Amino acid sequence: MKRTDTRISDFDFLVGRWHVRHRRLKQRLIGCTEWECFGGTSELRLLMNGHGTIDDNVIELPAGTYRAVTLRSYDPASGQWAIWWLDGRDPHRIDAPMRGGFDGDGNGAFYADEDFSGPPIRVRFLWTDITPQSCRWQQAFSIDGGLSWETNWVMDFARAA
Repeated sequence: MKRTDTRISDFDFLVGRWHVRHRRLKQRLIGCTEWECFGGTSELRLLMNGHGTIDDNVIELPAGTYRAVTLRSYDPASGQWAIWWLDGRDPHRIDAPMRGGFDGDGNGAFYADEDFSGPPIRVRFLWTDITPQSCRWQQAFSIDGGLSWETNWVMDFARAA
């Protein structure tokens, strides 16, 4: 079946297997500046003729390795993607969806409102620096409705051979 909406190809760059270098703040939203670095892998495949994706993630935290799944779906009516995260450490809980899309320069921005240890926060995912062999994902939290952001997790992807 031929794709008629070019927006559904937004995540085609991520198809395949990747080595991931993680850098994450040890604590969030308290002014921490200490980062921990660890490895991982991710493997993505398309679903629903490109209107969906799923990836299997191995995250090698210093405290122990775990697996997680990212599920994405594209809504042609809104022109937006929704992204859900299912963490293997809490397999009966799926996070609220992040919603957003890619701009004309190929950068993606996705947002959701969540609770983080009590107070409500705004969450942002950014996809940037996308090439056939690499890309970057960043997560940031805001406690002031998006006026300021604390980037707390950065993932640098390198295509696996």
